[in-house]
Amino acid sequence: MALMITDECINCDVCEPACPNQAISPGVDYYVIDPFKCTECVGHFETPQCQLVCPVACIPKDPEYCESPTELWQKYHKLYPTA
Repeated sequence: MALMITDECINCDVCEPACPNQAISPGVDYYVIDPFKCTECVGHFETPQCQLVCPVACIPKDPEYCESPTELWQKYHKLYPTA
């Protein structure tokens, strides 16, 4: 499952550089996560780094993009084919 940033985001800028997949970018009103790049840090870290650094805990799982751990690994390998 990809993650998402809710409207509780305070635009503090700490999540964007924490994402190893460059899936986070500034949106119109707050930061957004590209669900096609988000692997919940699978392949990089044990836990999603954006969730760890977010001071307001506004990064839940996105219910519109349900993915199993296997699917997240497949997405990771698609993003990083030589890994």
